[in-house]
Amino acid sequence: MNPIQNNQNITFTHGGYRNLESFKNATLIFDLTVEFCQKFIDRKSRTKDQMEQAARSGRQNIAEGSKASGTSKKTELKLTNVARASLEELLLDYEDFLRQRHLKMWDKNSPEVKTIRQIAYDKNKSYQSYVSYLTSSETFANLLICLIHQTNYLLDRQIQKLSEDFQKYGGFTERLYKQRSQYRSQK
Repeated sequence: MNPIQNNQNITFTHGGYRNLESFKNATLIFDLTVEFCQKFIDRKSRTKDQMEQAARSGRQNIAEGSKASGTSKKTELKLTNVARASLEELLLDYEDFLRQRHLKMWDKNSPEVKTIRQIAYDKNKSYQSYVSYLTSSETFANLLICLIHQTNYLLDRQIQKLSEDFQKYGGFTERLYKQRSQYRSQK
C-alpha cells in the first residue's frame, strides 16, 4: 500500500515506534542491562558504561529512526541499522562476560532458551515475565543473550521491510519531485 495518502501528503506516517515489538524488546534489554551492570559489573569499569550505552543506543535509535521516517526513509533505515549494530555489540559483551568467567553459555536449542522463546509470544510479557532468570549472573546474562537474539531477528526483518519500501516508494526528495512534476504538468 502506498504510504502517500493523497496528493497533498508527501510524507510517510511516522513515529509509531512505541508499538514496535523491536522497541518494546529494546526497552526491556536496556532496563535489564542497567540492572545487570549494577549487580555484576564493577561500577568503575569502562565495560559497565559501554554495555549501558550500547543498550541505550539500541532503544534510542529505533525511536529516532521512526520519528525521522516521515521525511527520510533513508535516515530511518540507517538508524534502525545502528540500533541493530549496537545490540550486536551488547551481545558480544554478554558472551565475553560468560566466557571470561568460565560460565555456561546456553545452546540455542537448550530447554532454557526454548522456554524464553515461548515467553516472546506472550502479548502481556514484561519485566516480571523474566524475574526467575535474574537470580545469578549466568542465567541473567543468558537471558539477555536470548532477548538480544530475538530483538535482532525483529530488527533484521524491519530493516528488510524498510529497504523494500524505500525501493518501492523512494525517499522524500523523490516523492516531492514527482508531486512537483505532476503539479507543473497540470498547469
